[in-house]
Amino acid sequence: MAIFRSLISTLLLIAISSTFTFAQPFRCTSPGAKCDGLVDYVSPNQTTLYAIKTLFQVKNLRSILGANNLPLDTPANTTVAAKQTIKIPFPCICRKNTGISNRRPYYTVIPDDGLYHIAAEVFAGLVTFPQIQEVNNISNPNLILEGQKLWIPLPCSCDDVDGQKVVHYGYVVPAGSSVGGIAQQFNTSQDTLLRLNNLTSPKDLDAGAVLDVPLRACSSVISNNSLDYPLLVPNGTYVFTANNCVRCSCDAANNWMLQCESSLINSSCSAVQCDGPENLSLGNSSSSGCNHTTCTYAGYNRQEILTAINVQSTCAAYNNSSAISLQGLRWNFLRIFIHILLICLPFLK
Repeated sequence: MAIFRSLISTLLLIAISSTFTFAQPFRCTSPGAKCDGLVDYVSPNQTTLYAIKTLFQVKNLRSILGANNLPLDTPANTTVAAKQTIKIPFPCICRKNTGISNRRPYYTVIPDDGLYHIAAEVFAGLVTFPQIQEVNNISNPNLILEGQKLWIPLPCSCDDVDGQKVVHYGYVVPAGSSVGGIAQQFNTSQDTLLRLNNLTSPKDLDAGAVLDVPLRACSSVISNNSLDYPLLVPNGTYVFTANNCVRCSCDAANNWMLQCESSLINSSCSAVQCDGPENLSLGNSSSSGCNHTTCTYAGYNRQEILTAINVQSTCAAYNNSSAISLQGLRWNFLRIFIHILLICLPFLK
């Protein structure tokens, strides 16, 4: 009888799960590669930012605030409405050609929990119960114990896309969306989305699916020896790095260049300056003649925060165009002079 009940429960789980759209695994083809993942969480019920931070085991609330471009002073008890979307940052690792969250979050089983409930309702369909079952080596999906800790494998990837490093964003597709519209919204192509998500046709897109969307990140001069390399910050977000002493943001309006400044969020973080006679603070600029000088963030190691001086000439383009104009003027004048000379030459004999 016990075996019969177990079989019925398993069949019920499969039947129920087939009526819902869940996340498909994201391809990640570099074994052991690690990066930062990002995924939508559409809250099934009214909750708070603190409760979401706790559920996904995000270390600092400011990581969630930065991913959603919320003010840094946003309180932890801020209400999140039912069906409101909050972007969740998390560590990603490539494993068996699939990207999954790197041992975080863990969920602690409470009384009357089931794998389907945890996957579909607690984590809003970002994973399937078979995925939870597999990574936790659960032989019987109907047998989980109160207090048991389950690794929740959120979808992610660390792969480059078309030769560029990107942030793979798990975008939960709203009803009425199209592949072309999503591509335009996130500055990518329809073909790229179809390829990354194994979609044969734009008609295969389902509402509620978790789509792998590659987000372009702002460019920087961060050294590949830096502990935070590559620091990939998508447009409209900010992050804290260098032991939280530096805040970096990305705004496409600033020519897709990473903008970093001293965070000064605690007493252990002092203002960062660039070497040089001007003693510029991180993120500050000065102008002298044709030169525009900026103190930029170049990464960090265990001993120090690295900086670099970025000098741009504001006159080069003008001078070059002026030189071209003058050269063209001289040549036009010379042609006119020769033409007049040829006309007048017969009369000079």
